Amino acid sequence: MSDPYDHTAMLEPQDWSFPVPIAYGPGRLAEIGVQCAGLGIRAPLVVTDSGSAGLPFVSGLMSILAAAGMKTGLFSDISPNPRDTEIAAGRAAFLSGGHDAVIAIGGGSAMDGGKAICLTARNEIDLWDFEWEAPPAEIGPDQPFPHLVTIPTTAGTGAETESTAMITHTGKGMKFCICHPGLKPSLALLDPELTVGLPPHLTAWTGADAMTHAIEAYIVPGFHPLCDAMALEGLALISNWLPVAVREPGNMVARGGMLVGSCMAGIAFLKGLGMVHAISHMVGAEYDTQHGLTNAIILPVVMRYNLPGLEPKVARMAEVMGISEKTADGFTAHLEALLDEIDIPKSLAAIDVPFDCAPRIAEKALLDSAAATNPRQAGVADVRQMIETAITAAR
Repeated sequence: MSDPYDHTAMLEPQDWSFPVPIAYGPGRLAEIGVQCAGLGIRAPLVVTDSGSAGLPFVSGLMSILAAAGMKTGLFSDISPNPRDTEIAAGRAAFLSGGHDAVIAIGGGSAMDGGKAICLTARNEIDLWDFEWEAPPAEIGPDQPFPHLVTIPTTAGTGAETESTAMITHTGKGMKFCICHPGLKPSLALLDPELTVGLPPHLTAWTGADAMTHAIEAYIVPGFHPLCDAMALEGLALISNWLPVAVREPGNMVARGGMLVGSCMAGIAFLKGLGMVHAISHMVGAEYDTQHGLTNAIILPVVMRYNLPGLEPKVARMAEVMGISEKTADGFTAHLEALLDEIDIPKSLAAIDVPFDCAPRIAEKALLDSAAATNPRQAGVADVRQMIETAITAAR
């Protein structure tokens, strides 16, 4: 596929205002102190996941904030699949440290943890009252949400422009989406340099997550051309640059293309997602699997179920991905080849998901909010079959 973008411009600073203020460009983490001061932030709590706490981007961020005269704290007790108990601990850290903002830096789990802490920091509302399908919780004028700044260090989750967060309910062993329309990031900072240190396997897993977001969002039923446009352009960027980013980790154009493509795909799924995510959420909640990797393995199985009958949409996706065979079978075959190219395992069994979980996961997956927007209705038996296939031989 020919690439229409000016690669020189992809290496220069860009400021966008849609859908939230976005500062894009290599090296822009250096501006974070000035950016925070401009927002009136004086004492941010930096939130990251436990695996990222010791990485250079966290210490670099803390140093920049300290040099800008900020009173900072660090909360890193966030699991790969954040738990409600961890959010409660993060809220306590926010309050005890006298913080006035949250800076979430890292991958999807850091984003989710930071956003959930922001939702609960200044009120006594139960975390689960923010659940996606519940009426929006009433926030009093004396309980404004803290400023939220998001800094993704993976090109995958696309979580940096919204308040939605996936949190594990430890009592139920299930993931739920929480959010509030009154919380929006005050700034999303997209610095491709922060993704360069990501190992090839994590580049692949998180990139496949972004690709899944774009595909699932685009095939959600309904009329939402704004999200559809984001999904298609995000898919074009991701499919073009993902193999390059895995193969050439230091390629800054590829890293930039992936970071922007991931962001666009994240915006697109405001329209909804589908059965890939519904299954993956519940597998992750029970077995603590890496979310993007789980999505990547499941993706072709669900596409073989969902795509027949969606030929016009398949043709559009194939077009932006540069696929000559614009049928459901041809599109899925291309996806499988791409997953092979970036070394995605061929089954959930390869990441220790047991076969006998399928009936239980199927029941839970149908309760996930993403199942409601799947383009093809699926019953428990259908979902169980998809899960069993993904466990034994997804492709």
